[in-house]
Amino acid sequence: MTRPPPTAEALVTALPQPAALLDLAGRVVLANATMRSALGGAVLIRPGEVAARLFPAAEGAIRAALAGQSPAPVEVAAVGLLRLVPLGAGSGALLLLEGMAPGLGARLEILGRLAGGIAHDFNNLLSVILGAAGSLRHVAPVAAAATELEAIEAAAERGSALVRQLLAFARQQVMAPRVLDLNDSIRALAVMLPRLLGARIELVLDLEEPSRRIRVDPSQWDQVLLNLMVNARDAMKGEGRLRIATGRRLVLDSLALPAGRYAMVEVTDNGPGIAPELLPHIFEPFFTTKLAQGGTGLGLATVQGIIGQLGGQLEVESQPGQGTTFRILLPRHEGPADAPPPPPRPIPVAVPVGPVLLVDDEPSLLRVAALCLQQAGFEVVQALDGEEALEQLEAGLKPCLIATDVAMPGMDGLTLARTARRLLPDVPVLLLSGYSAAVVDSDLAQEGFRFLAKPYTPDTLKLAVAGAFLPLATRRDMEH
Repeated sequence: MTRPPPTAEALVTALPQPAALLDLAGRVVLANATMRSALGGAVLIRPGEVAARLFPAAEGAIRAALAGQSPAPVEVAAVGLLRLVPLGAGSGALLLLEGMAPGLGARLEILGRLAGGIAHDFNNLLSVILGAAGSLRHVAPVAAAATELEAIEAAAERGSALVRQLLAFARQQVMAPRVLDLNDSIRALAVMLPRLLGARIELVLDLEEPSRRIRVDPSQWDQVLLNLMVNARDAMKGEGRLRIATGRRLVLDSLALPAGRYAMVEVTDNGPGIAPELLPHIFEPFFTTKLAQGGTGLGLATVQGIIGQLGGQLEVESQPGQGTTFRILLPRHEGPADAPPPPPRPIPVAVPVGPVLLVDDEPSLLRVAALCLQQAGFEVVQALDGEEALEQLEAGLKPCLIATDVAMPGMDGLTLARTARRLLPDVPVLLLSGYSAAVVDSDLAQEGFRFLAKPYTPDTLKLAVAGAFLPLATRRDMEH
């Protein structure tokens, strides 16, 4: 990265208004604290990011400023008014944020909080709901109650999906990428589409051969495609033609994407199109035209967040009365596709000698999780924080397993686990958290710790506890 002069960097840091410094290639060299705070969850602006990829609507203005011109300010949806100021020959450009849409800053701040600590607390509550419903099903499998329990569990799963959407929009989701054959991934998804789309929508696959490979998280890739297809179905009011096409694009000169070969996917409907006044806002978080139908306004924002996290770009073309095309560009992977993972082997639930030490600072979740494990045949000792758990260990408690929440006041779960290992070097440890594993500051596999994300169901908790007793090599074989 060719850096502008140090004086320019000092200027950006000192400016009271939101500002970022761009090098000659249009990449972010530095963004001041005011800029990072102002953008919140709308854009994660980091050194090395291509500015035009972050702000596609301002690509022309960025290019002009880097060429030494002074372009007019550009209004960018979900961000505000961007002004580009050339810094002279060989010195890059200055990007200034001059105004945000009314109320947007507060909305983005709320989103950022939900994507962090509040998402953690919400996942705790969902774990209580799922655990209590599962325990009731175990205790009283009455047919009359089964329908209501299914409704409770379905509502909790919807809540969990909403949290995942928030994290995806904020690009805080942890991905488990694999190399997929692009056409095969679409054909596999197309099998379930007729039921989703309905009988009055004609599905057309136009897949270019030879197929390309992409490196994506399979579940998130399906989420991207399903979001776009459900949008198309709703736009056509359940009747029309939906075309899914694949192709390729060679990018040579773009500030929005690095030069290279890209795989392309187009999702096209023949619905009424998007009104010109709405088009600039469709990727804004919480913007929806389906509020009365329960729309959250997070679908397209989620898609954009996932595609951006994968190093790609999402484009849209629409004219009133002529339908809409969403176009995804993703970096091509030149190697072969990964082999599909083997089917999971069943984990026998064996009851080992000694109790499970269960630690969580949320009393309701602690009680429900303990009940789930007791119903599976485990003896359980409970502790409401790390200090109480450590006191029991120092008093002579020898658990067969420590299952502990990570984020707790006082002694957190990681500290407890490491301290416990000094007292009992061979004790298995299962970490529980509403945050993703990547947010937990630890190489979990290296330390021999297992991880279970919240919200969990009684079955996933039981299997995670049972799996924690297996030797590490066996666990790795099962996971891979």
